[in-house]
Amino acid sequence: MAKGLNIWILSTLTFISLAHAIDAAIAFFSGNNAMLPKIYPLVGSYLAQMPVTLYLCVSADSTIIMWCITCLVAFNNPIETLLKSTLTDCQQQGETEQQLVETHSDFFDLMYQSMEENRQELGKHNDLILNLRAEVKDMQKMRETFKETRDELASLKKQAAILEEKMIFPLVCRACGKPLRADFSLCPYCGAEIDIKQEAVICEPNFFQ
Repeated sequence: MAKGLNIWILSTLTFISLAHAIDAAIAFFSGNNAMLPKIYPLVGSYLAQMPVTLYLCVSADSTIIMWCITCLVAFNNPIETLLKSTLTDCQQQGETEQQLVETHSDFFDLMYQSMEENRQELGKHNDLILNLRAEVKDMQKMRETFKETRDELASLKKQAAILEEKMIFPLVCRACGKPLRADFSLCPYCGAEIDIKQEAVICEPNFFQ
């Protein structure tokens, strides 16, 4: 229906252009003024002043152009042809893409399978990393426990050394305060005579410090 309306409008414009062309030809050959330009209410006076030769050329060209456009629309609508061509190209492109997808479907399946395998492998690595982190935390706790044990052993070793020293040198000289062995009769530091009973009484409180 739109095509028929377009043809009717174009045919009307072609007829009007032809009427102006005939009026211009009559005025040109008879030497009289053109009649049709005066019928337009606003621009009629200006169109009547147009030279007859120019009026004839414009009306003839308009008639030919409108007639050609009417024929094109009537027999082959360029807009409809363009739309059909565009639609055909889109369909061909869609078919080509579909064929391409079907051709490479095996490749896509293989790629999907590889991605799935990689995902599973990443899941395994993630579990392994979590286990390693847990083991590292346990090792850190063990290292802290080992450090505490080592500090306790060092303290016990120091206390054992002090105890051993007190067992070797159970006496203390009353004159200089140096540690003495039980078999000493004279102090090797100051030369004072050692009384074992008195030195033992002096050293006994220090032995249990």
